[in-house]
Amino acid sequence: MHRLWLIFAQTVTVVLAVLFVVGTLRPDWLPQGRFLVVPAQVPGGQATLPATPPLTLNDSTTPIPVNNGSYAVAAQRALPAVVHIFTSKDIPSPQQPLMNDPFFQRFFGDQGRTQQQTQRKTGLGSGVLVSSEGYILTNNHVIEAADAIEVALNDGKKFSAHIVGRDPESDLAVLRIDSPVKLPSIVFGPAGGTRVGDVVLAIGNPFGVGQTVTMGIVSAMGRTELGINTFEDFIQTDAAINPGNSGGALVDTQGRLIGINTAIYSRSGGSMGIGFAIPASAAKGVMEQIIKNGRVIRGWIGVQVQELTPDLIKAFNLPEKGALIAGISRNSPAARAGLLPGDVLVAIDNKSVVNAHGVLETVASLPPGQLVRATLIRNGKSLEAVIQIAQRPLPTNTQD
Repeated sequence: MHRLWLIFAQTVTVVLAVLFVVGTLRPDWLPQGRFLVVPAQVPGGQATLPATPPLTLNDSTTPIPVNNGSYAVAAQRALPAVVHIFTSKDIPSPQQPLMNDPFFQRFFGDQGRTQQQTQRKTGLGSGVLVSSEGYILTNNHVIEAADAIEVALNDGKKFSAHIVGRDPESDLAVLRIDSPVKLPSIVFGPAGGTRVGDVVLAIGNPFGVGQTVTMGIVSAMGRTELGINTFEDFIQTDAAINPGNSGGALVDTQGRLIGINTAIYSRSGGSMGIGFAIPASAAKGVMEQIIKNGRVIRGWIGVQVQELTPDLIKAFNLPEKGALIAGISRNSPAARAGLLPGDVLVAIDNKSVVNAHGVLETVASLPPGQLVRATLIRNGKSLEAVIQIAQRPLPTNTQD
């Protein structure tokens, strides 16, 4: 009996060992089973098993749902209206230093110095078709030094362009191309409709690689005092903007123009996630004046203003809001109205002055010839002066 028990125990041990080895190395040799969770008993009824879910295959015949996060529709609407701008200019070539050597002058005389050589300098940028008649909005720095301008459309067609007008102080310019057919044009977004956090697309021709779309958000609004332009009110975005994007479009998720890409903050020459665009509403106003007058007409009173610092406010008992007049141009409207250096402007044309930038913007928006009332603080007393707005002089660096 003892011997039979030993044989049985050894047999069971061997069988279990074989099953363990087979289950570990070749589990497919063993019969398969399913583990089911038995549901709770339904009162007055039978226990039910969960239904088996239907099998869904993700193959080429299965329709793929539309991704609501795609911006393809916005890009398709805006892309045809964004153009590439190629500029060129003849510049003098550097003179060969050997031509000033007396030894070489014995053989060549003045021939080498009198035959001034030139070389062709090229540049690239972007622009936005704003009307079907061929008007293009771009940056002034894209075209300001060009002798010849060529525009390439999204479909590859090329046109020679001429300058309608430009405005260095806002860094905007308007070009025009002549086409026998109507051209695609962009739709302007609503004024004041852009908010921090909105998704935006930047479209242009970075580094000349071809039309490119990048995506980001509006990082900030109303950026000023960056030292880029005289008149600044930038949209800041982290959408990638690189050299060649200047003058291109910044659009919203519906493909509407909300800005003209203008500048980047960079230590490497490439995008670092800080780009600046001129708001479309401001660009539209400049564009309309350029088309109508050939230039932008702004108001001017001839004052140099600076911000009120806490130290100045405390030392001279000045108001907390306003702009300090640091200088006045001779024979300017401000001088004729009796304004003096040291006065603090607190209101112009019944509009409160918050800072120095506010003075520039407010005066520039007034038409030349208009009489306006200015409120100022002098020696702690409030005074009023009537100023006749003059036309802002052209910048000295412009050729217009």
